Amino acid sequence: MFVSRYLGGAVAALAGLAVQAQADTWDMPTPYPDATFHTVNIHQFAEDVATATDGGLEIKVHSAGSLFKHPEISKAVRSGQVPAGEFFLSLLANDNPAFGIDSMPFLATNYDEAMRLWAAQKDVIDGLLDDQGLMALYAVPWPPQGLYTTKEINSVADLAGLKFRTYNATLEEFANLAGAAPTQVEVPDIPQAFSTGRVEAMITSPSTGVNSKAWDFLTHYTDIQAWIPKNIVVVNKRAFRRLDDATQAAVLEAAAAAEQRGWEMSMAETAAQTAVLAENGITVVAPSDELMTGLRDIGAQMLDNWTAEAGDSGAALLSAYQQ
Repeated sequence: MFVSRYLGGAVAALAGLAVQAQADTWDMPTPYPDATFHTVNIHQFAEDVATATDGGLEIKVHSAGSLFKHPEISKAVRSGQVPAGEFFLSLLANDNPAFGIDSMPFLATNYDEAMRLWAAQKDVIDGLLDDQGLMALYAVPWPPQGLYTTKEINSVADLAGLKFRTYNATLEEFANLAGAAPTQVEVPDIPQAFSTGRVEAMITSPSTGVNSKAWDFLTHYTDIQAWIPKNIVVVNKRAFRRLDDATQAAVLEAAAAAEQRGWEMSMAETAAQTAVLAENGITVVAPSDELMTGLRDIGAQMLDNWTAEAGDSGAALLSAYQQ
C-alpha cells in the first residue's frame, strides 16, 4: 500500500510538472516571414528569455501569419488564445486614433523624429492597451516608407485610378485622397496581387520590398520617406501576471534589449535594402518637387482629420511631440 501511495504521489507530481511546463510555453504569432528583421529580432527576444529563465519560459514563434492572420493577432492575444503576439500598431487605429499617429504622412520622417513621436505616444498607448487587457513589451519601427509602382510617378495626378495596396484605415484614406483605388493586401500576398494586376502601387518599406522580391513584379521605387510606422509586441496581462517575479523581470529585460536592437536593425536596413532594390533592377529615384508638394498637402489634410477625430487626448499627444 505504501508503494502504491508513493507511486501515486509521484505520478501526481509528474503530472503537475507537465502542466507547469505547458503553462511556461508561450505561442507567439507574428505576421512576417523569418527573413524580415522584425522576426529575426523576435527570435532573438525568445532566445534571450529562454536563456535568462534557464528554459523556464519557452516562446515558440509562429511567423508569416501561420498561426493567426495579421488582423487577428491582437484579438487572439486579447482573448487569451495566445499569451503574446506582434502586429502593426496602426492596425488598431479604428479602436483609437492614437494607435495610428505614426502612420500620418510626413509627420515623422526620420528616426530622431520617430523616437520623439514614440516617446510622446507611449504613455497613451500603454493606457489604451491596458483597457484591452494587454501590455506593451516593445515597439520597433520600419524603415521610412517609399512608393513602389509599375511606372514612373512624377505627381499625385499620376496616382489617379491606380489600384493601390492598403493595410490599414490610414493608408486607405491616403489612397482615396490621392485619387487611387484602395485594395487591402497583406504582406505575404503582395507578389501575387501585383502579378495578377490586383494592385499596381503600394507604399511600404525597403525591407518589405526586398523580402517580397519586388523586382519580379514592378519597376520603380520612389524614395518619398513618407512615415516611419511601428510594429508592437504585446502580452496578455493575465498571462504575464501568472509568471513569477523573476520570469517577469527576465521578459521585461529581454524586451528592452529587443527594442533597442530593433531600432538599430531598422536604421541599418534602410540604406542596405534600398541598395538591394537597385541591384536587382528596380529604378530607385528621388521624388520630384511636384510629387512631394502634392503628397505633403495630402499629409496635412490627413493630420487635420486625425486631430479632429482624436479630440483633446490626440491634441495633447501631438503637442507633446511638436514641443
